[in-house]
Amino acid sequence: MIGFHGVRYLVTDVKRAVEFYNERLGFAVEYQQLPAFATVALGTLKIHLSGPQASGSRPLPSGGPQGPGGYNRVILRVQDLPEAIGMLRNNGITFRNAMEIGPGGRQIQIEDPDGNPIELFQPGH
Repeated sequence: MIGFHGVRYLVTDVKRAVEFYNERLGFAVEYQQLPAFATVALGTLKIHLSGPQASGSRPLPSGGPQGPGGYNRVILRVQDLPEAIGMLRNNGITFRNAMEIGPGGRQIQIEDPDGNPIELFQPGH
């Protein structure tokens, strides 16, 4: 291994996913090959959005489909979580849970249009 490349999220509509990450979360659009694939970036984080036509979305050798969703997630750090929650709510974003407070900080989860989870995190120290 030589380093971290990014996170792949499987989506049903790449254009819609790009609009969500760009317009609602402030990601830059780094690369697009619509309708199959796009890469969005926030700082050094790159999310590779793979639609049904992308090679990264092909069925597994067992024949089982790959799909969006689950509980593993990308974590985005924020300065002020309550402020971020308010801004996202005003933009029509719904939340998977209420804000959680723990020894490491505060967090809450949202989903992209395909149900891929995203955690917003404010460190406690």
